[in-house]
Amino acid sequence: MSRYFSDASFKFLRNLDRHNDKPWFAEHKHEYEEHVRQPFLRLIADLQPDLAQVSTHYLADPRTVGGSLYRIYRDTRYSNDKAPYKPWQGARLYHERRKQVPAPSFYVHLQPDASFIGAGLWHQEPDIQRRVRQFIFDNPGTWKATAHAPALRRRYGFEDSEMLVRPPRGFPTDFEFIDDLRHRNWVLLRHVDDAGMTSPRLRQTIAADLAALGPFVDYLCAALDLEF
Repeated sequence: MSRYFSDASFKFLRNLDRHNDKPWFAEHKHEYEEHVRQPFLRLIADLQPDLAQVSTHYLADPRTVGGSLYRIYRDTRYSNDKAPYKPWQGARLYHERRKQVPAPSFYVHLQPDASFIGAGLWHQEPDIQRRVRQFIFDNPGTWKATAHAPALRRRYGFEDSEMLVRPPRGFPTDFEFIDDLRHRNWVLLRHVDDAGMTSPRLRQTIAADLAALGPFVDYLCAALDLEF
């Protein structure tokens, strides 16, 4: 078993949150590389065999450019917040056709006191949202078995920060899963404390998450006519 992150990983991210400017980051960039970026790239590479057992159409890509790891640099062009860096690090394990069509993903998020493992669809266009809602409405039995299985929901919860205030038009309000149709994002996630992210069993834990969340991602792929 291999340990990826350490207390030093979280120390760097906390300090970055306090000193979010280019001079500080330049002075401490070696800490970012040693304690955050390189360990995360190694984790991504190690997860690929585990992900392949869940789906051969998904990739854990350790390339330093264009791979699974998100850049730590923020795009501040259209934001009032001009802080240049994200005080967290994330990785998207993505579908092989992600550049052609919108696709659900698996996701690993590293942040002090706010890490999580999740999967699903995030910030999609209205047409994609409509397709997912219609698919859930047309296939409620499979949705119940996939997204509301008791064992799954004991461990994972829906991300619900951007739900519609009212049920979407065109669907009966007495539909069993009408609240699920109010989602704009269909994401299941599990919060992980700092000790969990620094555990030597992190890879094995995430591999179990990928397997558990696989049927949920498969359902969303089916809604969008994607292979899984």
